Amino acid sequence: MAEHNELGKKGEDEAVAYLQDRGYTIIHRNWHSGKRELDIVAEKDRELIVAEVKTRRNERYGLPEDAVTNQKIRSIVASTDAYLKKFQIDLPVRFDIITVVGTEPPYHIEHIKEAFFPPIW
Repeated sequence: MAEHNELGKKGEDEAVAYLQDRGYTIIHRNWHSGKRELDIVAEKDRELIVAEVKTRRNERYGLPEDAVTNQKIRSIVASTDAYLKKFQIDLPVRFDIITVVGTEPPYHIEHIKEAFFPPIW
């Protein structure tokens, strides 16, 4: 596995542990709808949380959350719509971003709740 893929997997593992430590129930990881993917789908307090995880070695080239572009947001929202339909879920949805920075523990983790809202098309 490429080094950046390994770092990304470690970051997602850290994000899952972070959420579980805070009482979130992880429903799916890396759920696919065609070529699109949802990194983490979780539930807490009768709310569905879709979390996009961005992992970086450092912030030298910008903040990890800046990599969540408008195009990426549209893709996440479309995948979430497919997810809700497939599993017939009727819960409010929140879109979060979890950033993981570092190459070894302890990582710097930031949880940005309600990081974005679905665009109006």
